[in-house]
Amino acid sequence: MIEIIKKSLLAGIGAAAVTKDKIEEALEEFVREGKVTAADARRMAEKLAAQGRHEFHTACADLSARLHAAARETAPPKPRRTKARRPAAKRQA
Repeated sequence: MIEIIKKSLLAGIGAAAVTKDKIEEALEEFVREGKVTAADARRMAEKLAAQGRHEFHTACADLSARLHAAARETAPPKPRRTKARRPAAKRQA
């Protein structure tokens, strides 16, 4: 199960890297065509990166919560603790 999760996360990171490259290419093209200034393109890239980081952290937190919940559901129950009985104190007469 851990291996599947690991591969899924790595695939997501790979997809993010490809997306980043595509965004940079598109913004460079917009700058070349004069549709946006270089400064505007940088601001857009920073905003998109911030949104991507936020979504990534949100997804990680959600995944973590789900994994913890699944682990709690499948974990064997903990043994119940019982109070150890102490022998009654003997009275001295």
